[in-house]
Amino acid sequence: MGQALGCIQVDQSNVAIKETFGKFDEVLEPGCHCLPWCLGSQVAGHLSLRVQQLDVRCETKTKDNVFVTVVASIQYRAKPESAQDAFYKLSNTRNQIQAYVFDVIRASVPKLDLDSTFEQKNDIAKTVENELEKAMSHYGYEIVQTLIVDIEPDVHVKRAMNEINAASRMREAASEKAEAEKILQIKRAEGEAESKYLSGMGIARQRQAIVDGLRNSVLAFSESVPGTSSKDVMDMVLVTQYFDTLKEIGASSKSNSVFIPHGPGAVRDIATQIRDGLLQGNAAE
Repeated sequence: MGQALGCIQVDQSNVAIKETFGKFDEVLEPGCHCLPWCLGSQVAGHLSLRVQQLDVRCETKTKDNVFVTVVASIQYRAKPESAQDAFYKLSNTRNQIQAYVFDVIRASVPKLDLDSTFEQKNDIAKTVENELEKAMSHYGYEIVQTLIVDIEPDVHVKRAMNEINAASRMREAASEKAEAEKILQIKRAEGEAESKYLSGMGIARQRQAIVDGLRNSVLAFSESVPGTSSKDVMDMVLVTQYFDTLKEIGASSKSNSVFIPHGPGAVRDIATQIRDGLLQGNAAE
């Protein structure tokens, strides 16, 4: 009904191109407009001013001869002040942008090896954006942003890269494990050395205490019982230790069988053997 009366509506974020007898007349802003069709006025078309996105997949080769697929995302929009150029100068805006993206990526990526391509993807995106901005500004379009969203190597190359990475990590893990075991062995050796040192100190103190106790016992017994000699006291001490040992062996449920002379006369033989061993040791020193 509105068109029959010569009225049209232009939606928000859009503009309409008005022509008079087939010639460009003006750009109609959003709102209601009167177009007397009887005077040759008509709408040639509408142009969106919204930001649009174009995803471009470009296959190319790196400097080290690895084929990769670079996925670029181009965000662009028509400039309101250049709506006439955006409507009339390009018949297919998306194909034009795609051609420029192909040209820039295939000129930039072959200068880089595979690792550098991943590291410098922001630089590639900036180069694409600059070239597109210079080219598309003549056609009334503005490049809002350019992103390199993905770089996909060949599947065999990707598998090889993963294997290299896995091998590197396994090598690092083995090195760390060996270092940990080395530290563990060092600490264990230090602990054993400290343990043996403390054990030796304890044994030395124990023997010193036994010697001091025996000496005090001999002196005290000699003073308490006149006429006894040191030899008599030592015989009595050895007899006491002999019976204490037999008692401990009999009381223990896990002790092995021990066969020793157990007659009363054997105590003197044991004492003689111990005394002779000590005397021989002193003579050897």
